[in-house]
Amino acid sequence: MTTEAGDLRDMPSLTPGPAELADLELLLNGAFHPLTGFLGAVDAATVAAAGRLSDGTPWPVPVTLAIPEELAKEERLLLADPEGAPVAILHVTETWKDAASPPGFPEGDPLRTSATTSWRAAGRVEALGAPEHGPFRRLRRSPREVRAELAGATTLAIATRTPLHRRHLGQLRQLVEKLDARLLLLPLIGEGHDDALVRAVLAVRRELPADSLVVPVPLIERPGRDLALAAHVAAAYGATHFFTADSEETAHAGGAALVVAIGDLPIELVTPEPWAYDESVEVWRPLSKIEADHARPEPTEAELAAVLDRGEKIPEWFTPPAVAEELRRAHPPRHGRGITVFFTGLSGSGKSTIARGLADALVERGGRTVTLLDGDVVRRLLSAGLTFSRDDRDLNIRRIGYVAAEITRHGGVAICAPIAPYAATRAEVRRMVNATGDFVLVHVATPLEECERRDRKGLYAKARAGLIPEFTGISDPYEVPDDAELTLDTTALTPDAAVERVLDLLVAGGWVRSE
Repeated sequence: MTTEAGDLRDMPSLTPGPAELADLELLLNGAFHPLTGFLGAVDAATVAAAGRLSDGTPWPVPVTLAIPEELAKEERLLLADPEGAPVAILHVTETWKDAASPPGFPEGDPLRTSATTSWRAAGRVEALGAPEHGPFRRLRRSPREVRAELAGATTLAIATRTPLHRRHLGQLRQLVEKLDARLLLLPLIGEGHDDALVRAVLAVRRELPADSLVVPVPLIERPGRDLALAAHVAAAYGATHFFTADSEETAHAGGAALVVAIGDLPIELVTPEPWAYDESVEVWRPLSKIEADHARPEPTEAELAAVLDRGEKIPEWFTPPAVAEELRRAHPPRHGRGITVFFTGLSGSGKSTIARGLADALVERGGRTVTLLDGDVVRRLLSAGLTFSRDDRDLNIRRIGYVAAEITRHGGVAICAPIAPYAATRAEVRRMVNATGDFVLVHVATPLEECERRDRKGLYAKARAGLIPEFTGISDPYEVPDDAELTLDTTALTPDAAVERVLDLLVAGGWVRSE
């Protein structure tokens, strides 16, 4: 049964988060076959525990939808994109409240935060039209379209979140020739710098067989099970073979669990023999053909990141110039890269004073565009009308994070100084900003007793008297950060000295040039 357009008028609606919208697109286009909708509690639990649905079908990751509690009794939900355009109807078959620590959402999973705080809804999704949001929409073809073009040919797929360098290109050419296969390139997008990744993959297509296909896929990374999910999606697109870079990557993806997740899919894992750069003849080729003292490995991810941070030239023996250019555009030198400096601490800890001092110091130095997003100023403007309930405080921090991420995206310096008491919300802001630039967390760890002693606004006294409910540090918790890049206690530290400490960190990290 399909939904008529007139039925949408009064249907409750929900705009899922970016990760869930990506999952929704793959549910609707068939890339998540055999799934036809979001999973219920039992299926999500069995997938997390054993890599299988409750009926025994291999499936690698929980695919669930977070909803606000007020929608938990609805039978149908209209799912919309960020612009409000209807994308699908969710025919709800089950809703449930997550446990305190739900399975299947490890550290680093973009769905982890919502998983620990939200109700969830399961059920079949009904498409209302092709999604229109996201870059390179013209290339994002459905699995059905790609399978039709491949027409059953032997096909080697590579799913990648990073550009393809010379080693990858040589290995792919070798395997395509050996298998007499077509090549399917699946750049996995959805988490920042999507445009650079796709452009980098397109830039090297001329170095691969002419009939190679490039199909961007909005697949959000699942730590520990990412390769298994990517292999499953590649099979849905018609691939018969799946490229894994090396045995270490396969082991990291779960080893035996990867085989379980693939199950009976018509796809075979293919791991190429090790390659290195042969300095004697200046080409990349199999390591077995290179004399030991002439083999040069490619830079590690950390070494490449350091080269980009310093603004140095990426060696051409390692990657084609077009790929190097995209890497430089996506990751400019730190002294010109966008950054958010996020201060957190109790009311009265001194974070606003330090933040203002840092903003002034950076303006005086010149060379960077600086925006100060102080907690009180944001409350009067960006978050006017919000209360101090936990939900509204979280929303306030998310709004700050969104603006900071946009400032960072465009190469500016965003300085934020909210209380931000909850670790999960701070982590969410870190993820938002890291998708566009760099994030530095500064914990102003002035003790509660000192903050109360200062109490210029009389807030602590009112909170002690019960006049202010849910006041951080008194009637509501402050979750101390364990991931701060810098911790300051202003009890015996002057504002100027505290600002100098932060500046020292930024200079040492390369974000600010030394005077």
